[in-house]
Amino acid sequence: MSIDPNRTLLGRWQSENAAAPLRPQPPTTVSGLPIEALYTPEHLAGFDPVKDLGFPGQYPFTRGVHASMYRSRLWTMRQFAGFGTARQTNERFKFLLEKGQTGLSTAFDLPTLMGLDSDDPRSLGEVGRLGVAVDTLDDVEQLFRGIDLNDVSVSMTINAPAIVVMVFFLANAKNQGVDWKNLRGTVQNDILKEFHAQNEIVFPPVPSVRLVCDVIEFCAEQVPQWNTVSISGYHIREAGSTAVQELAFTLADGFHYVETCLERGLDVDSFAPRLSFFFNSHNDLFEEVAKYRAARALWAQTMRDKYRAKKEASWKLRCHAQTAGCSLQDKQPEVNLIRVAYQALAAVLGGCQSLHTNSMDETLALPSEHAATLALRTQQVLAYETGVINSVDPLGGSYFIETLTKQMEQDARKYFERIAAKGGMIQALEAGLFRREIAEAAFAYQREVDAQRKLIVGVNAFQEAEEKPIETLIVDENVEKEQVAALARIKKERSRAAVEKALGDIRKIAKGKSNLMPALLEAVEVRCTVGEIMNALADVFGRYDGAAKW
Repeated sequence: MSIDPNRTLLGRWQSENAAAPLRPQPPTTVSGLPIEALYTPEHLAGFDPVKDLGFPGQYPFTRGVHASMYRSRLWTMRQFAGFGTARQTNERFKFLLEKGQTGLSTAFDLPTLMGLDSDDPRSLGEVGRLGVAVDTLDDVEQLFRGIDLNDVSVSMTINAPAIVVMVFFLANAKNQGVDWKNLRGTVQNDILKEFHAQNEIVFPPVPSVRLVCDVIEFCAEQVPQWNTVSISGYHIREAGSTAVQELAFTLADGFHYVETCLERGLDVDSFAPRLSFFFNSHNDLFEEVAKYRAARALWAQTMRDKYRAKKEASWKLRCHAQTAGCSLQDKQPEVNLIRVAYQALAAVLGGCQSLHTNSMDETLALPSEHAATLALRTQQVLAYETGVINSVDPLGGSYFIETLTKQMEQDARKYFERIAAKGGMIQALEAGLFRREIAEAAFAYQREVDAQRKLIVGVNAFQEAEEKPIETLIVDENVEKEQVAALARIKKERSRAAVEKALGDIRKIAKGKSNLMPALLEAVEVRCTVGEIMNALADVFGRYDGAAKW
């Protein structure tokens, strides 16, 4: 009987490992998944590298959605930017493009995100603070003045009023003479994750999803290169979820959008290729890499086998990644540069299509030009100096990565089953399933930090007695006055009769099932505001206050 040398060596390692002193607590991922000391082929029993893993650019796309990945084209470097007025943000956009950024990503202020105008009493003190203020088409025209929309991909992070801001963008492109078929970019337009985590909600769930699908339907025909939804796990993770919850809840949201579009009679292959995703990239490098891989495999399998999509483009999960804002600390903020670099590495090893790297000062203020430049330089060093772009999926086949990927897939499927048992997405949402799961995960993580079982540099370990403050961006207090005054001028100069007619048309169409985009396009051309359009829709849809029962 021959002796398997690998078994002999494994037995020796097991003996030596058992004799080694262990840390007080068994190691886990950031999310709490237990990690074994060593992974071997036995962890992948029955694993078929061809069937279960495959090749990059081929089903199930575990190894990436493109055959050559970054060997032929780098990810889009897209720094999130927006503050003050449209003029100020336009200047920041041009600054970042000059520094080598390859795509724009727009942050809106809180009033805009909530569908409020800058002159609304509820907007007081928030205009232009956390992003750019947008009230009318004029603001969007200023926002992209001097920027060729034929050449630059644009992302817009907005949800409840996403359909309105998307219409502003399209009207501006048309007025610039840009063919909609040439526009490239993404509107976040993911309202479900707002109900789970972020709370920027205006309408109840069902009409909110209708607006999402109106954008999907309209753009599938009219703006074919545009990503109509960025189905977002990022904010779910920022609220305290585990990596598995982020994965499962995000895909479940995407499945619900697909099902809603199918219910209106759309062909899945007419819209699915332009659905995109937005994931967090947190501190645990290997857990994050496995999450991206599991997401691609789960999406591909479901789109092909459940929703019967025939085009490979419909099976491909394309994603933007952003480093974890919730991991940044106000203590020793320069250390955030290091955190962000590793998080960016995880996103790239995981196969993202575009990436935002957070600035070191974002826990203190909106990014300064210096901090934003360093964040962009982090991506550029990663792309041009580290060699990570030279091999497609360099971690593919790792016993650890493949085991963790399969485990995350299995755990995500258990969440899908729980959602289905509740009756589907809307019923699970209204029952508070997502919020409870996220809250419990956040509590469990904080307990580990408080007990110093999870160490955070500068916070509960390696503290500095004295720290020098860093310079941060200060938004001019005159921004609000300037924005409100500009809005007053527009309201005075426009035709009130044309505005009232347009808003009436919106209410009429909202009562039926027709797509709202054409009516909204007419409304923004006569200078209806974000707040006026949202109020008109609320007259029909009502406003959501269901969070009180959670």
